[in-house]
Amino acid sequence: MRIRAALLAHVNSRLEVTTLDLEEPRSGEVRVRVRAAGVCHSDWHVVTGDTKHPLPAVLGHEGSGIVEAVGEGVSDLQPGDQVALNWAPACGNCFFCSRGRPNLCDTYVGPIWAGTMLDGTTRLSAKGNPVYHYCGLACFAEYIVVPSVSCVKVPQDLPFEIAAVIGCAVTTGVGSVLNTAHFKAGSSAVVFGAGGVGLSTVMGARLAGAEAILAVDPLPARRAAALELGATHAFEPSPNLVESIKRHTGGRGADYAFEAIGRPETQELCLAVTRPGGTVVFSGLSPMGSKTNLPGAVLVREEKTVKGSYYGSANPPVDFLRYAELFQAGNLPLDRLISKTYPLEQINEAFGEMLSGVVRRGVVTFE
Repeated sequence: MRIRAALLAHVNSRLEVTTLDLEEPRSGEVRVRVRAAGVCHSDWHVVTGDTKHPLPAVLGHEGSGIVEAVGEGVSDLQPGDQVALNWAPACGNCFFCSRGRPNLCDTYVGPIWAGTMLDGTTRLSAKGNPVYHYCGLACFAEYIVVPSVSCVKVPQDLPFEIAAVIGCAVTTGVGSVLNTAHFKAGSSAVVFGAGGVGLSTVMGARLAGAEAILAVDPLPARRAAALELGATHAFEPSPNLVESIKRHTGGRGADYAFEAIGRPETQELCLAVTRPGGTVVFSGLSPMGSKTNLPGAVLVREEKTVKGSYYGSANPPVDFLRYAELFQAGNLPLDRLISKTYPLEQINEAFGEMLSGVVRRGVVTFE
């Protein structure tokens, strides 16, 4: 079938909304009509080349939609199911899946970073030439074909925009608090970055019962958003930032520090604002090849723990539904995370406003 999609042809080029060919789903795959797709900084890393990925490609890895067709062997999904898209599908059988770490499943890692389905081929093409799927999803498109395990059924009354942001920002941010850090109620947290993931981290810390939540971001609008969503204090980066944070955390530093940006210099700063015995969590995606200096002497002498958080250490089929239920119960205000929606034709404007900090989380919507 012929579909409209936003195509990235070259690094550092604009996305072009064009018509592509989409094959029917093969064995173990489904076709989804996309209804919403979040605009995330991880997609922008592909545009700039900080994340290496085969091109041309259709970006978009934070989406939701309705199942329209299923391939051979798919029995747990049927046309009409409403789904949130999972960019870290799990096989259920590999070393990591069998040890309760499905977000690290190594069966799908190779194909996903190659921009293909599990069989090494694409379902997208242009004039007979392959077009690659970012994160195995490519949801900046009207319709997509994805592995069935990339679809998590969600309640039919869950708004598509909410289902979409659960698919990345929320699961990454809230999960970094609940799953990776195992955050203890009554603790203090510093969150660096108040974009979609950082604001979700703030909401996660509030949900976990944090006594103090300190957000750090250079943009006034984002600091205001962090305060609205649960932060107790908000700071702009400054030469005396470490002293300011320690002053608001009993003079010792925070119990937990979360870095939701992916900048080595900010990751290093996390270590300085965390108290002895505290925990640092990195959830922001750093440019490939970048290096972060974390002095071993500090880690040893002050017994600080540094943890990576990939997709919020999530089990998506379980966590997506948990976050949806928390939203529907009024305990996780995800609707306040989304500040603007765009048609597909405004995808470049959406990225521009994400980079400028005008929006909290922008979402491309499809009728």
